[in-house]
Amino acid sequence: MSRIVVREAHAADLEAIVRLHEGDELGGHADVWNDETQAGYAAAFAAIAASPDNALFVACDGEEIVGVFQVVLLHSITDRGRPRVKVEGVQVRADQRSKGVGASMMAHADAWARERGAIFVELGSSKKRRDAHRFYIRHGYANSHEGFKKML
Repeated sequence: MSRIVVREAHAADLEAIVRLHEGDELGGHADVWNDETQAGYAAAFAAIAASPDNALFVACDGEEIVGVFQVVLLHSITDRGRPRVKVEGVQVRADQRSKGVGASMMAHADAWARERGAIFVELGSSKKRRDAHRFYIRHGYANSHEGFKKML
């Protein structure tokens, strides 16, 4: 395995990022890169890039993007007002799993959170992703809460 480098995403990475999610059979997000969807993804990328409390990162093997994740700093009135970080949109290309890509990404997310004084890092994962759940537990995450979602 080549050395994985995690870096902040650039606008030029957007198609590769969406294509990673597009290839996700378990996620069910219906992501697809085409003429109709590009503007929506570009607007989301611009909003993330403009926010001091958001960051989008890619994991690269050489010049190739093999993973992606977003971190969001959340301010809360609980936990004595200390912030937390939510990790979103974690995706590693299927042929790159179990090669250290995800571990590099989560270590980067943890470091980003610590730099901002977060009390903890949290994430959600589809109940279908049993392999991912084992991965998160191995990396120190606890299955501590039940999550709920309401589609609007």
